[in-house]
Amino acid sequence: MTIPQPYLMFLGDVPDQLAAKTAAGIVDWRPECCLGQIRLPGCKADLGIADLSIGEAVAKGARTLVVGVVNAGGVLPDHWIGVIVAAIEAGLDVASGLHTKLGSVPAIAEAAARHGRQLFDVRHSDQHFATGKGVKRTGHRLLTVGTDCSVGKKYTVLALEKEMRSRGMDADFCATGQTGVFISGRGVAIDAVVADFIAGAAEWLSPAAAPNHWDLIEGQGSLYHPSFSGVTMGLLHGAQPDLFVVCHEPTRTKMRGVERPLPSIQEVIDLTVRCGQITNPAIQPLGIAVNTHAYGDAEARAYLDMVSTAHGLPATDPIRFGVATLVDALQAKFPGSAA
Repeated sequence: MTIPQPYLMFLGDVPDQLAAKTAAGIVDWRPECCLGQIRLPGCKADLGIADLSIGEAVAKGARTLVVGVVNAGGVLPDHWIGVIVAAIEAGLDVASGLHTKLGSVPAIAEAAARHGRQLFDVRHSDQHFATGKGVKRTGHRLLTVGTDCSVGKKYTVLALEKEMRSRGMDADFCATGQTGVFISGRGVAIDAVVADFIAGAAEWLSPAAAPNHWDLIEGQGSLYHPSFSGVTMGLLHGAQPDLFVVCHEPTRTKMRGVERPLPSIQEVIDLTVRCGQITNPAIQPLGIAVNTHAYGDAEARAYLDMVSTAHGLPATDPIRFGVATLVDALQAKFPGSAA
């Protein structure tokens, strides 16, 4: 799908910044596409871009209202529908990464038909996937995995793609979530795929490639998360990664949305290797990506040094300190990948 740009980002009345991670990801990686944001009273998220009304955004050239939020179950709250209908009536197309299909809401479907506007449900694909086969494919693959949801898996692979391409390496970001699809223009929202076909969808997303090509696959969920581990496991088996990076947020005491303590980094490494060996016996960890946003520079560097020493792997904050150390380690493990 090709979604008309630029965007007006709709945040609704989400309760925190993390709930607006779809919109934030688009702003971070494609700021030139984002004219402004529209928020309802009580919204606790802010993208740091202009607050615009629908009329103001249209006057500035906006073409699509992007519902840039995530919530449990991916539902579209009833009190957001009026804003979406108003956007359609003002001449905007609408794109959403929620599970609820825009066209399944009568008021939205009727407004779109009446005004000739397009509705884009990024989480839903017309592509039909086979079941996973686990057959070894040419080329290389890297997958990000997490101690929890929303710990930087997407940002880490995007940073890796940028660094690897800057070195002349053959690398592509493979989006597996709605934000990534908005950013890259291609991919599949893996959590909306029927369970039997998750591994097959991952195989489709990262097919056989040139010997030194790297598919950098956005991870989802966590093997330890009771809500989302099924998606994570299917993605791990289908991605068949040669390398993985563990993503971690050190200030959390429990997993997001459930009363469950976070697993340790080592537990995630061990379980990822054990499960990943089913489709790639040579799977191995590359490094650790840590979201150190809550720390000062000195505290962040000390924490990364501690983690690196404890696990014998390079550790970095991809946004704060870059991923050069991870790419150095990748090139050391796979010398043929160097440009």
